[in-house]
Parts: sequence; structure tokens; C-alpha cells
Amino acid sequence: MSNPAFSKGTKHIKRKKASSGLAPYVFIAPAAILFIIFTGYPVIYSFVLSFTVNENGVNTFAGLSNYIRLFQDSLFYEALFNTFIILLVQVPVMICMAVILANVLHSGIRRFKGPLRVAFFTPTVTSLVATAVIFLLILNQDFGIINYVLTSIGIERIPWLNDPFWAKVSVILAILWRWTGYNMVIILAGLQVIPKDLYEAAEIDGASTVKKFFSITVPQLKPVLLFAFVMSTIGTFQLFDEVFILTGGGPINATMTVTMYLYENGFEYFDFGYASAIAYVIVIIIAFLSFIQFKVAGDRE
Repeated sequence: MSNPAFSKGTKHIKRKKASSGLAPYVFIAPAAILFIIFTGYPVIYSFVLSFTVNENGVNTFAGLSNYIRLFQDSLFYEALFNTFIILLVQVPVMICMAVILANVLHSGIRRFKGPLRVAFFTPTVTSLVATAVIFLLILNQDFGIINYVLTSIGIERIPWLNDPFWAKVSVILAILWRWTGYNMVIILAGLQVIPKDLYEAAEIDGASTVKKFFSITVPQLKPVLLFAFVMSTIGTFQLFDEVFILTGGGPINATMTVTMYLYENGFEYFDFGYASAIAYVIVIIIAFLSFIQFKVAGDRE
């Protein structure tokens, strides 16, 4: 004959175990639901949308027509070329400047380190629109301060925003000013975890500063630099605000980026199927470039 008290206690323990097992799922459920609604669903819906065309206000299945149209679109290739030019010039220069600044702040300057770090990082937290408007005023051909300084020393005005070449330079300058400090902080954090024993051993062996930098600092910073390169590559392919406000993609589409071309098709021409196809091609390009960067860096994780 079973003991009622023992049986009741066993049921209580089982209920407690069941409730404690469900607790993690209950806690993560709100975040998971919001992720599905605001991230998962749009990703899947835009993929479906990329296979449709809008006819008389109704989306109809069109197979691969948007992708075929995309690969025959000369303006898309021009936007892709502009994005790659900005990427190939801006990212290496920005990472090099960030490495130099991080090393200077890490070892060369004993006073005012805190204020200098804040000063270099401040552009990162500045509004993108405010940054672009400031550069719009600074680079104005007629009233900008840079051309005022140049004419004061006898150099002709530079058409920063009206010439295809100088418009690209203007966009790159704006990006460098904004994002160099962000990468500097990441690299500075990486420098602070490098063991000092390595530098002390190198000094005993008579290694120069340059030798220590390339033999210790750069190899130890490899994961951090890889992260900075990957994030900068993704950021360049998402470049929109600066270009939209500074040049509007001009002159003659010289600064048209793939993200801005996506915006024009989606929100100016309301061709959401074609814009979705552009978005997925951008995702594939970013994934491919990130894969190459991981392979070049030799990171297997």
C-alpha cells in the first residue's frame, strides 16, 4: 500500500523539476518572439519578394527575372564598382590610422590619455546626419573653410562635391573621420591584453621597436584586426547616410553605392522585388569577402 504523503511529495518534486526546466524558455521567449517578428520574418519575406514583380499593385511570382535583370543592369555594376573603390581605399587607410593612434595612446603619451581617447571616439557617437552636414559645409566649393584656406595660400578651389574624383575623396574623408576612432578603441583594447613579458623578453634579446611591433604586436592583434576588417567591410557595403547627404550619389553616379541604389529602387521607384534581389546579392558578396578575409588571416574558428 502506497504512502499518500510520499506520493504527494514525489508529485511536488516532479512539478518543481518541470517548472524549473521551462523557466529558461519562458525567460527567452519575449526576445525570441521579437526577433522572429522584426528580423526573421522580414528576412524570409524579402527573400520571397525577390522572386516577384509588382503588376498593377499585385505581387506576382516572376522566378529569377529580378536576378537576371540585376546582372544585366549597368548602373548596378557602376554602384558596385564605386563601393569597391571606397572599400579598397578607405578600409586599409582607416585600419592603419587606427593602429598608429592606438599604439601612440597605449605607450607614447603619458598625459591626457583619457581626453584624447574621448576626442578620437566622439565622431563615432555623433549623428550620421550631423556628420554629413558638417562635411557638406566644410567642403562647399564656394564657402567651405578648406577652399578658403587653399585660396589663401594661392591654390585653386577644389570642386570637392561637384567632380567625380573629388566627390569620392570627400566621401572617404567623411568616413575616415567618423570611424577611425571606433576602430582605434577596438585595437587599443587588444593592445592592453598583450602580455608584457613578450616585450620584456624581446628587449633582452635586443629587438628594436619596429621589430617588436611586427613580431609581437601585429601577430597578437591578428584576431582584433580581422574583426576590424570584417566589420569595416560590412559597414562600407551599408554606406548610405554620408553619400545621400553629401552628394546624393552624384555627380554622374560617381558616388552611387549599392545600398543607395537599393534605396532608390525600393523607396523611390517602389520596386521592392528588385530591391530585395539587390539586398540578397549584397549579402552574398559580403559573405564571400568575409570568407576570403578569414582565409587570408588563417583563422579557422
